[in-house]
Amino acid sequence: MSTARTTPPESFRAGFACLVGRPNAGKSTLTNALVGQKVAITSGRPQTTRHTIRGIVHRDDAQLILVDTPGLHRPRTLLGERLNDLVRDTLTEVDVVGFCLPADQKVGPGDRYIAAQLTELASGHDGTPVVAIATKADLVTRGRLTEHLLAIAALGEWADIVPVSAVDGYQVDVLADVLVEHLPVNPPLYPDGELTDEPEAVMVAELVREAALEGVRDELPHSLAVVVEEIVPREDGTDDGRPPMLDVRVNLYVERDSQKAIVIGRGGARLKEVGSQARRGIEALLGARVFLDLHVKVAKDWQRDPKQLGRMGF
Repeated sequence: MSTARTTPPESFRAGFACLVGRPNAGKSTLTNALVGQKVAITSGRPQTTRHTIRGIVHRDDAQLILVDTPGLHRPRTLLGERLNDLVRDTLTEVDVVGFCLPADQKVGPGDRYIAAQLTELASGHDGTPVVAIATKADLVTRGRLTEHLLAIAALGEWADIVPVSAVDGYQVDVLADVLVEHLPVNPPLYPDGELTDEPEAVMVAELVREAALEGVRDELPHSLAVVVEEIVPREDGTDDGRPPMLDVRVNLYVERDSQKAIVIGRGGARLKEVGSQARRGIEALLGARVFLDLHVKVAKDWQRDPKQLGRMGF
């Protein structure tokens, strides 16, 4: 992809910012708001993000590369431990960390656990600056938001504290400015106009996962893994002026037969709905017509099995 920006100003900044927080703290929605386009899976369910998805914010004065991580939490399974390791590895490689604390929930033990980890990170010799972000500010009164900001301030020494609402755009630009201030002076790291460097298969899997998680009971998010088997162009030989047709084959893995039944639904109705919803997003992403072939399989206790975790990319 060619880049239109050939000579950035000498003061141009470029670098990586990582958004962390307990599960469902609004990190993915905030990534999408900052980038201005949907790049990270969003869901009302905890534990929906399993990959470090980068969204790239392009500005005349800076390039902010956002790394969205799984929520840091006290791990209960091997998968949980691996997700936490993934977050910690990411934290050591970025220029600034955004610590997301949702304004509609009181600061709790999970937030204090993360705050302690981040304080350790920030206090090193080349400590990474941490910006505390009060997300979901649109959901609370001004008085409650003030209380929340005071509670955040009491948690640790933060480089900045910024209240935002990704839904109505409140202070999203201010947050971008604050994060950019902590980036090093650098030329752009990605071509202009590129929004993410995630492989297409990862994005496709996330869209299917998001559709499958819509409106299902709480135990499923932890137990659902999605693996794209192949994305292949259909060789039908017809050139009718329409976009090409792609065959996309995807396996959804759950841990128990009862969960398989939930995903498929009565007479396959739920899986059909998941396919329709995911296909719309995948066609927009790939710029092609898609035949989406979904299969639900049981992989017993895969979250605790090192071999199965490896096969699923964890």
